[in-house]
Amino acid sequence: MDSKVSLPFTKISKALSCFSFPPADIVVGIGRGGIVPAGLVAHQLGLPLNIASVNYRNDKNQPIRESPEFLDLFPTSFPPSSRILLIDDVAVSGKTLGLVKETLKDYSVHTFVLKGKADFVLFPDIKTCVQWPGNPAPKSLTYES
Repeated sequence: MDSKVSLPFTKISKALSCFSFPPADIVVGIGRGGIVPAGLVAHQLGLPLNIASVNYRNDKNQPIRESPEFLDLFPTSFPPSSRILLIDDVAVSGKTLGLVKETLKDYSVHTFVLKGKADFVLFPDIKTCVQWPGNPAPKSLTYES
């Protein structure tokens, strides 16, 4: 029995289009889970998108490290006084957001997640696990014109 709540892409997209985001100049998405939401938000707001490649949990949502770690160099040289919207899909402990936010301490940073703990949460009432669209990724994709 699957205890996850299904959250269709159409519901996420509609909620994002109605959301009042804080003023921002740059969107930073946390890879992997935050890439799609950050891409959608950056597109909606017409802002540049940067990705912070950080890992803490595996695909089964189990911690695989003692704490989150950057997997690649994350350049943090943004224009002075940049307002950054830091986005992930879910924040359980806040450790991943905290790591990236600490590296951006010279900037004004607001955090945003689809579910969990952050400055801004798209679905604050969802407390259970979620089956996100495209997760797990399909084994094959077919395109028909």
